[in-house]
Amino acid sequence: MRSVLRLAVLLLSSALACAAQAQYPNKPIRLVVPFAAGSATDSIARVVAQALIERLGQPVIVDPKPGASGQIAAELVAKSAPDGYTLFMTTNTSHSANPAMFKKLPYDPIKDFAPILLVGEVPFALVVNNAVPAKTTAELIAYGKANPGKLSFPYASSTAQVAGETLRVMSGIEAVAVAYKSSPQAATDLISGQTQFYFIDFGTGLPHIKSGRMRALAATNKRTALLPGLPAMSETLPGFVLTSWNGVLAPAGTPKEIVNRLNTEMRAVLTRPELRERLNVIGLEVMGTGTPEDFGAFLQIEIAKWAKWVKDAGITPE
Repeated sequence: MRSVLRLAVLLLSSALACAAQAQYPNKPIRLVVPFAAGSATDSIARVVAQALIERLGQPVIVDPKPGASGQIAAELVAKSAPDGYTLFMTTNTSHSANPAMFKKLPYDPIKDFAPILLVGEVPFALVVNNAVPAKTTAELIAYGKANPGKLSFPYASSTAQVAGETLRVMSGIEAVAVAYKSSPQAATDLISGQTQFYFIDFGTGLPHIKSGRMRALAATNKRTALLPGLPAMSETLPGFVLTSWNGVLAPAGTPKEIVNRLNTEMRAVLTRPELRERLNVIGLEVMGTGTPEDFGAFLQIEIAKWAKWVKDAGITPE
């Protein structure tokens, strides 16, 4: 009799789970981001969230949880119910660089998450404030060598930190790294002259660059249509190639049907020309064509890649 009752409970639970998945979503979805409001990731998340509302028929609420290099947000999502109602729009900071930059993390970037979609890449630019006379990367290096102890750079993400330290190591200049909680605040202090150069994401930096409040010297990955004519760092320092990405994940254990549904809906909205244009304006080079499995394989490669970049930059894990 007990076996029959146990079987009945299991069948009922399974039926209820299937019914819940079939009705998904039937309440608001929270899209957590690991950086402050106004950051590139936050801006990208808001554009994608607004488009998803039309596809899913439910509110998609962007929820910034900045701090600890993305660890606060990542842990929150990893420990959330795997039901498709808490998602994570994140970057290489939490899911590529942190495993190499910290001795211990409160989450596992692979085991604790279900990949949904690689949304795109966010180029970074080397910029200086207008008091620094350099107009090229080579001139900044020469200025740094001629003025030892006078250069500092802010960072609010692993990409900015690793890029700054890589420039320091490869060029031989002296530069002090200054940690910030958010990219907008780091940009404000650069403009005011409190720091001298900065590797800034295009989402935060483009408005300041185009208005003349800061001067762009090079892109960290490759030449980009977002700033035509801007050279790549590798043209001055061969081998200097860094890029940042944005992608969406769910807690591990999220039903495959929900993961696939979200992947399908996100891919659909990212094909829309007007949405791609909006994302380009805030600094994202849209991808958004792969499967969850493609994104999972990408994460494995990126963790290994960033481990090498962190080591080569001379950064000691905290």
